[in-house]
Amino acid sequence: MTLHQRLDLLAELGHFIRSGGDEDLDQAIQQSYFENKWFTEENTRKALNAIANEFLEKPKLEAWVTQYRHSSLGHSSLGAEPNDPMTTNDLMTNGPMTKTVALIMAGNIPLVGFYDWLCMFVAGYRAKVKLSDKDKRLLPVLVKKMGEWVHESWAYTEFLGENERLVNFDAVIATGSNNTARYFEQYFGKYPHIIRRNRNAVAVLSGMETAAELHALGQDIFSYFGLGCRNVSKICVPHGYHFDTLLEALHEYREIIHHDKYKNNFDYNFTLYIMNGLPHKNNGCLLLKEDPSLQARIASVHYEYYDDLQELDALLAAKRDEIQCVVGKVNVKGFTVLPFGESQRPTLNDYPDGVDVMRFLITP
Repeated sequence: MTLHQRLDLLAELGHFIRSGGDEDLDQAIQQSYFENKWFTEENTRKALNAIANEFLEKPKLEAWVTQYRHSSLGHSSLGAEPNDPMTTNDLMTNGPMTKTVALIMAGNIPLVGFYDWLCMFVAGYRAKVKLSDKDKRLLPVLVKKMGEWVHESWAYTEFLGENERLVNFDAVIATGSNNTARYFEQYFGKYPHIIRRNRNAVAVLSGMETAAELHALGQDIFSYFGLGCRNVSKICVPHGYHFDTLLEALHEYREIIHHDKYKNNFDYNFTLYIMNGLPHKNNGCLLLKEDPSLQARIASVHYEYYDDLQELDALLAAKRDEIQCVVGKVNVKGFTVLPFGESQRPTLNDYPDGVDVMRFLITP
């Protein structure tokens, strides 16, 4: 398949998702929830729509790909070829696949590994995909749909069985926890690789936020039950900050407490804080605790005080390797600060951990 054909097929997939999918997709969504109660239909549809709107619109794909038009793809470059329909956009057509990349995917939120697979498909290489047991239905059904529309697309993706070992690959992209990352480093260190660890988002508050902005922050905290690497798990506030307005704004998301698994975590953490005499704040659906750690338990968020912007810059710089993104209105040195409510809406240029996946793939 040429690059032009692959982009067209991805755009068709985006249209398919935006149109609501079909019975196969509905069944995959229902089966995913049956196997993993964190994957509610609402959350899965939300993830699918975000993918369709941010990753699978033809103009966005074309603009993204043109950044690499002069880069090597191992056997050719992202420049124009004679007689290619997309010559005016300075894109290229690919020859046969020359690289196989192992993709080891996480399963914390629905389709969290889609972006890595997308980069592989656009680059024109073969993906050997090891799916998480927590998310093993959704990507295969999307790849299946593409194969039904264009049979040649089947050749770009191979899904490995549960007990099937990864063999015969040229590079690795693996995502997991800090513990699994150490295993990945040991096992895959000899190959070109991207290995991702735990990361989270940070919100920076000044005390001047409106109620609407604090409500939008709730999207960064509660989306996907806070399980994503782009979910806010830490809030930085100035000394003297009054939490009442924040707690009230976040209380608007109180319906989340009716989800059994979330409520179990909330109750467990609340009991833990009480039994250990840990000071905390509680609005009935979220627990806030002062803690320098970036990672917080499910249904809880840590907060930390700062005196001035210089101290804030130093605080976040020290944790750069743990931070996926920052939200707020305060400028933070060395970070692009997203508006409240935008952390779970990454674009094609928002590379996980700041590592350019496409550049990694196309570098010989």
